[in-house]
Amino acid sequence: MKTYFFSACLVAWLLTHSNVAVAQSKKMPSYSGIYPQLAMYNNEGECGTGAVVPWAGKLWVVTYGPHLPFGSSDKLYEITPDLKQIVRSESIGGTPANRMIHPESNQLFIGPYAIDSKAHVRVIPYSRMPGRHTGNARHLTDPKGKIYYATMEEGFYDVDVNSLTPTMLYEDGNVKRKKETDESNNLENILLPGAHGKGAYSGQGVMVYSNNGEPGAKALAQFDVDAGSLSEWNGKDWKVVRRNQFVEVTGPGGIYGNKNAATDAIWATGWDHKSVLLGVRDKATGWHFFRLPKASHSYDGAHGWNTEWPRIRDVGTTAQPDYLMTMHGMFWRFPGGFTAANTAGIRPRSAYLKVIGDYARWNDRLVFGCDDSAQKEFLNKRKVKGNLEGPGQSNSNLWFTSLNLPDELGPNTAEGSVWLNEAVKANEPSEPFLFAGWANRSAWVQNNGDQSVQVSFEVDKAGKSTWTPLQTVTVGGRQSANIAFATTTPGEWIRVKSNKAANLSAHFSYSANDTRSTTAGNLFTGLSPVATANTSGGLMYGLGNNRRALGMAALDYKGGQASDVGYYELNANMQLIRKDDAGVVQVIKNKFAIPEKVVTIEESSVLIVDDKGRRWRLPLGSDSYTSLTNQAALRVCREVATERDLLNCHGTFYELPAENADGYAKMRPVASHTLRINDYASYRGLLVMTGIDLKTAAKNEHIIVSDDKKAAVWAGAIDDLWKLGKPTGHGGPWKNTSVKANEASDPYLIGFYDRRTLQLSHSATQPVTITIEADPVGTGVWMTYKSFTVAPGKTVDYIFPKDFQARWVRFKTDKACQATTLLTYK
Repeated sequence: MKTYFFSACLVAWLLTHSNVAVAQSKKMPSYSGIYPQLAMYNNEGECGTGAVVPWAGKLWVVTYGPHLPFGSSDKLYEITPDLKQIVRSESIGGTPANRMIHPESNQLFIGPYAIDSKAHVRVIPYSRMPGRHTGNARHLTDPKGKIYYATMEEGFYDVDVNSLTPTMLYEDGNVKRKKETDESNNLENILLPGAHGKGAYSGQGVMVYSNNGEPGAKALAQFDVDAGSLSEWNGKDWKVVRRNQFVEVTGPGGIYGNKNAATDAIWATGWDHKSVLLGVRDKATGWHFFRLPKASHSYDGAHGWNTEWPRIRDVGTTAQPDYLMTMHGMFWRFPGGFTAANTAGIRPRSAYLKVIGDYARWNDRLVFGCDDSAQKEFLNKRKVKGNLEGPGQSNSNLWFTSLNLPDELGPNTAEGSVWLNEAVKANEPSEPFLFAGWANRSAWVQNNGDQSVQVSFEVDKAGKSTWTPLQTVTVGGRQSANIAFATTTPGEWIRVKSNKAANLSAHFSYSANDTRSTTAGNLFTGLSPVATANTSGGLMYGLGNNRRALGMAALDYKGGQASDVGYYELNANMQLIRKDDAGVVQVIKNKFAIPEKVVTIEESSVLIVDDKGRRWRLPLGSDSYTSLTNQAALRVCREVATERDLLNCHGTFYELPAENADGYAKMRPVASHTLRINDYASYRGLLVMTGIDLKTAAKNEHIIVSDDKKAAVWAGAIDDLWKLGKPTGHGGPWKNTSVKANEASDPYLIGFYDRRTLQLSHSATQPVTITIEADPVGTGVWMTYKSFTVAPGKTVDYIFPKDFQARWVRFKTDKACQATTLLTYK
């Protein structure tokens, strides 16, 4: 819902604030908690929000550009309680995401800045402390007088909190390269394995450091190569704890550091190609690791670029702490008392689409700093987008929400593996995998060897490392099994073991009961129905050269024809104003035209052939979408958050990971609709869409109509899309299709849908056995689910149970015939 904030008189305020560079309008519209006038721009290829911290009665924010260890056009922002934005003149930019409050000196360290309790800002110049500042930690031997700084290329400094004098402990990798070649571009250091540093924290006599990437061409293309590491330093020597991709490192003390530094737990989050990783360090017993499922795979990528600082942060009060964790597209409830001896209480909350760099509780709201629009778009190119370019200038914004929002977005459906086609020792249990928190739970086990094995499941009911047998299944050689767990089965964690050495996969699939309706929420009123012949559309481009506006070449669709209406710009005050700019119009027509024939609409499904030549099939929506898609009247794919694409295909929005994060194989449907959305784009942190019914537009405050009443756009948050309605659709890979015996169909998407039914039939004169194979992982790990013998002239109907979860299904027949496999998702 759109709201307004009214600021006090700016004149008197300006007289007492000499560091003001930008002040906001008195009237501040917001859309779904996003205030367009608070948008932050830079002149770099990306403008992410690195840190968000309440301090000295204000909210402090830093943005970052990519690969800029010696400074950039990014800024330090001060946000007042009445939401005036002050750009601090001390700003020196860079790629910062570090923040720590140092209690003894009563200072906030954020980026290269130290801010005291009266909001005075001091700066540590990059000439004295170069690097992409990624984390701070309390000092091991002088915590009152010094703090540590860590950089993304494994530069480490200790800094005197009074004089701000940095002492180099280990040289930043960019400095080394600059000395040798006079160049610097995200160079990894050789100090620790992996690249792309993320988190730093100290306690129990060590400083812990994480990196989540890997250098080299292979890591830019493959998501499942060895990457990243978690390491610790005792003040003298480094030790690699684990060779996986890690991000957040923190503890119950959070941004202040642990109160009981010698004994308090240290937490670390990360992932590999199988699942999310969670580590906890105990003073006496060392590190312990657990696994959690992934809601989204958009964060994958061995290079580590796609994560943007996941956090565990206390967003509660002093009296009642409340730890919120972000990891792989899910909000999690994290227990503040989580230790190696007490692991109960982690729960999934809801799935989200925003790319979040940091967040905090401020004035009884949550404030998320996001990474919204990157001009460069990096590696996120694909043919379904055509020659579409990124925005003309990078920008991001803050997202203000209720305290309850982490429970209110997408369903918490998620999945992950403990083993994935790997050698397993006899009677050696897997790492614990989270078990509590979902309505529907199942597991897939695949035996890739020739001998039968017994696979046993055990649960830790109370999170005390006491394991109880749950269930044992026998899996024959080259066979698989699908195990459903009762909703009432207790257990915080589950683990698996085999009675023999074998090559096995073990994958857990969990789903929520999707309680959303199939009707779009009121905030979408005024968007044109797909069946309408007339609509107000337009193609959009976020302008560059510090124009900080959204340009739109407006179109009037009548029947099957589109006519030009004129050029309009959407400004910071969310006014859509007609202008004359033939140059921008030409850019929009050349660079932002909707590409033709990037997907194929067939009788029973949408066929997509990805950039690697893989074939995928998606459900159909309303028949009206077929002609519009073929006419290139609807945008099919566009980046709407940094390195995140939205696919809007035949009435369903999908989250589509970058190709280097496995692309279509790991896509998930977000919501289905019956709207004629012409174009969509990111602007000032907002999702902006065209395809408006001008006759009903005035009924919705999310719709901005132009000054001449001839054009309009819809504005909201990308996570508003969950309110469009749960994913639905119909179709299948075969419809009266001539198939050969034992030849598999194309994969057809089934994951994340709610009520799923299947109809099987064929044209043969004798019975045909049709087998369903499921790929729960999304990487071609096909497992047999069920087989049905279908009599001639008959149709077999099947309802998938709630506990069945897989990402893709495909079909095989035991005889050559014409076969039909039709699925309906409601």
